[in-house]
Amino acid sequence: MPARIRLQRYGKKGQPFYHIVVADGRAPRDGKFIEKIGTYNPMTKPATIDIDIDGAVEWLGKGAQPSDTARAILSYKGVMYKKHLLGGVAKNAFTAEEAEKRFAAWVTEKEAKISNAVNTVREDAKKAKDAIFDTESKIRQGRLDEIAKKKADEIEAQVAAAKEAEAAKAAAEAPAEEATEENKEAAAE
Repeated sequence: MPARIRLQRYGKKGQPFYHIVVADGRAPRDGKFIEKIGTYNPMTKPATIDIDIDGAVEWLGKGAQPSDTARAILSYKGVMYKKHLLGGVAKNAFTAEEAEKRFAAWVTEKEAKISNAVNTVREDAKKAKDAIFDTESKIRQGRLDEIAKKKADEIEAQVAAAKEAEAAKAAAEAPAEEATEENKEAAAE
């Protein structure tokens, strides 16, 4: 029975979520499995991987072959590196304590890189959000300026119309006053 370390798909359409399992190579993708050793969620940025490193190393030691994607995930989480270090311990190249120190240093460095990547993603998202907000603010301000200009034009038009009406009223009253003055002069004569 050739054991395989591979992914089992879960989740809705368009929202994948995977279990990392050890299964018989002849079993269907989402069928029976021997042991679940982790999960993988590619929908988060960066992808969320939770894996039992010691369990995965144990299965690799027993001869389980990972699929291509599972191998990439195991490499990313350091399972393949730990297996390599344990091979060095088996050959007496260095001690188990030295292997654990090297692995701990590698994990610390990897976590620092991941946290930097997470911070970069957050900063980029914040910058994009701020840029969208600034663009919308400029558009809104432009619309408010247009509305203010229209209202100012309407008020100027009303003031001009009122002045014209006053001028017309004054012009209409002026000839009438002249006519009444002429009538008074004619009556006085």
